[in-house]
Amino acid sequence: MSETSAWSLNPHEARVLGALLEKDCSTPEYYPLSLHALQAACNQKSSREPVMDLDEEQIRLALRNLAEKGWVETVHGERVPKFRHQLQERLNLPRPQSALLCLLLLRGAQTPGELRGRSPRLHAFTDLEAVTAALHQLASHQPPLAAALPRTLGEKETRWADLLQPTPEAAAGPAAAEGQETLRDRVERLEQAVAALRSELAALAARKP
Repeated sequence: MSETSAWSLNPHEARVLGALLEKDCSTPEYYPLSLHALQAACNQKSSREPVMDLDEEQIRLALRNLAEKGWVETVHGERVPKFRHQLQERLNLPRPQSALLCLLLLRGAQTPGELRGRSPRLHAFTDLEAVTAALHQLASHQPPLAAALPRTLGEKETRWADLLQPTPEAAAGPAAAEGQETLRDRVERLEQAVAALRSELAALAARKP
């Protein structure tokens, strides 16, 4: 399994991996998870975007794929097999970064403010600066685990996305940012042209007897 393919999770795999990471952080006494418990965690109606309705076969397939990619392992020795993630073995992330990666896997692209508001059960960030610092650490990881998305018109805050699964906006990266900048330039030029026309009209009006 190549490193590139391991960094290409589909939505079901991302949900399973995120759910395992969440339960490890928030309810370690009930972790690792059985297939039934994992299915319930994946299909939660809260703290999930989008909400999914995965059946057992879809969960099994995602687990099989994740095991092949080195992200999940099966724990035997109890009445039923249980499953645990291997993010610490693969990435060795501090708790703040693990919490943010978990939220990005479970809820998609989010702003630092949204991440801080949704993180207390996983990790209590002192302020937005702490969230931003952890996001930049994820982005500087080798290979990168998160990226800031180009802002679209009307967005005041930058959104961040994980890079364990393909993200069209993140993949667009510089090209998308360049497109947004070009649009801003056009708007600025139009505003300058309008201001110049207004100035000329005012000057003409002033010359009238």
